Amino acid sequence: MARVTRDDVARLAGTSTAVVSYVINNGPRPVAPATRERVLAAIKELGYRPDRVAQAMASRRTDLIGLIVPDARQPFFAELAHAVEQAAAERGKMVLVGNSDYLDEREVHYLRAFLGMRVSGLILISQGPSEHAAVEIDAWDARVVLLHRRPEAIDDVAVVLDDVGGAQLATRHLLEHGHEYVACLGGIDSTPESGDPVTDHVEGWSRAMEEAGRSVEGRLFQAPYNRYDTYRLALELLGRPDRPTAVFCSTDDQAFGVLRAARELGLDVPQDLAVAGFDDVKEAALTDPPLTTVGSDREGMAKAAVDLVLDDGLRVAGSRRQRVRQFPAGLVVRRSCGCGKPPQR
Repeated sequence: MARVTRDDVARLAGTSTAVVSYVINNGPRPVAPATRERVLAAIKELGYRPDRVAQAMASRRTDLIGLIVPDARQPFFAELAHAVEQAAAERGKMVLVGNSDYLDEREVHYLRAFLGMRVSGLILISQGPSEHAAVEIDAWDARVVLLHRRPEAIDDVAVVLDDVGGAQLATRHLLEHGHEYVACLGGIDSTPESGDPVTDHVEGWSRAMEEAGRSVEGRLFQAPYNRYDTYRLALELLGRPDRPTAVFCSTDDQAFGVLRAARELGLDVPQDLAVAGFDDVKEAALTDPPLTTVGSDREGMAKAAVDLVLDDGLRVAGSRRQRVRQFPAGLVVRRSCGCGKPPQR
């Protein structure tokens, strides 16, 4: 059977191949509703399938968006990646996902691979120093949007959260419950220069403590980002005679490890230990007790990143505009902080 072409669709629909292209690609020019229906009916009748490879070769762009995440197994990054995929689908694009595993060399590997595929754009959720990534982006003259984090090394447009303000909200809330101080679980190897959100979470915690006249000395603890290693650290921290009575965790996954450790040590949350996290992943509402945490409009951030990476306005006279869009953070109050009462049984 002969391969169905765009010319065949145009003849059956009684229109030009250009109009068929506009219908298939949703632009760049509008098509009258009646004409669009004729074209779609012809496509269905003939069983026409667009040659995406040929289209990509002609335009030097594919219908793909590259997305690099530190670790898609982490609930926060998994939910953020899903939100990006949904937003991309609304724009007629598909998403390729690569995991950097927090390694600079793997981040660069996926940058080269995705940009070599002529993706329409690339969204980077970086967790490393990113100096090598910055060199790679400049070499390709690539259309890149940073999401969640804006490293110092990369001077591209970014969609970020008010991480400092969110951490302040959570820490103030715990202090308002009457605790002498709030301990903080930060990250490992985070520095102010890295542009790491966890560094900003620690900064927000520190500001809230200082505003309340509380010392931060000896009350910040480095913890891995995953619940499993944090659980082991929390067993040691909460087993001390001078254990804290309130803990702010820089990620929800850390908080899940703390909750598990508290249960094993026989500590009641929130009576013996108040806990707050950051990210508001879906699982946070299902912990026992439900976790108080800092939330954000992940869907809105993902949509903004996709819109920016597909927006030709990113480039002006061959140079990148420096733009940062910051979304507000909000406190999601549940029971782990001491608010509310357990349901009657």
